[in-house]
Amino acid sequence: MRRTHAPKRLAGACVPRWMPPSSQPMEELLRSNDPVHLSFVRHVLDEEGIHHLVLDEHMSVLEGSVGILPRRILVLKEDLARARSLIGNALLTISP
Repeated sequence: MRRTHAPKRLAGACVPRWMPPSSQPMEELLRSNDPVHLSFVRHVLDEEGIHHLVLDEHMSVLEGSVGILPRRILVLKEDLARARSLIGNALLTISP
């Protein structure tokens, strides 16, 4: 039997898990040009389940791959203090 209509979807079912609802305010956690530091921060946030968004990630195409434009990591406003604490603790554990 052939389906004649699209299946019903729940509200927000198409939104990826890393993308928070647009109604929630986000704050800038950090701004950096260092891809290693950004990768480390993203890993820490992922491990703790903190939703984050990386802005200006592909701006190097426009700038000529010089790396002068910093990328920004945003987190939900309610998670900002926790994210800062986690990043600080993670950096303390790896520094000599």
